Amino acid sequence: MLRGTVSRLHRWPVKSLRGEAVPAARFDERGMAGDRAHVLVDQRERRAGSVLTVRQNPALLHWSSGYGAEVVDPVPAPTLHAPDGTAWDWADPRLPAALTGSLGIPLSLRSEPGNQDRGPTVLVTVQSTLDALAADLGAPVDLLRFRPNVHLELDVPPFAELDWGPGTTITSGEVDWEVVGPNSGACVRCAVPSWDAGGRTRWKELQRRLIDRWDNRFGTIVRVSRGGTVHRGAAAVVRPAGS
Repeated sequence: MLRGTVSRLHRWPVKSLRGEAVPAARFDERGMAGDRAHVLVDQRERRAGSVLTVRQNPALLHWSSGYGAEVVDPVPAPTLHAPDGTAWDWADPRLPAALTGSLGIPLSLRSEPGNQDRGPTVLVTVQSTLDALAADLGAPVDLLRFRPNVHLELDVPPFAELDWGPGTTITSGEVDWEVVGPNSGACVRCAVPSWDAGGRTRWKELQRRLIDRWDNRFGTIVRVSRGGTVHRGAAAVVRPAGS
């Protein structure tokens, strides 16, 4: 049994836009309530209907999104902030044109629960792993590059969470997360973490290091097996499978 704390909670209301740090969040069958509950939909002829992501256009990270509340249930419409700081309500009919002008891609808006790439999941990261990666690279590494939901302070060796197999559970207060179901376990990364959190510059060596030393993995994907609300600073207990 491993003990620690929930040191950070992050929610990403609009897929591939910057998100918000929150002091508390609700977790249920959707994952983190409000997480990636809204998307931008590509309307270019060859990609019409596809969800836009940072992989197609890193400038998505120039925009941010948030709800302005800690626990969102039911999930409201988010507010977006443009690169110049202008606030846009999700329901504003002018927003698609503003996004199209900023990103250079014709698009539409869509709201639906759960647009995580791996289903209704939660991404957990660990501080000792982040510290080790920074030490290996010889420079600070911003956690937000990895877009986690739950960040733990835990007394474990770096990258130990990559070995948490099926049946591993994490408990914080009334909430249980478990390594269970499709796509759970160690998170294989795409190229997104190589971009800084604002989508301005790319650090290719970061991803090369992950590929060379840790099979391009960072963080662990879990699902909610018992729902409830988690608060930043709350105690967390990890029970690795077989323990």
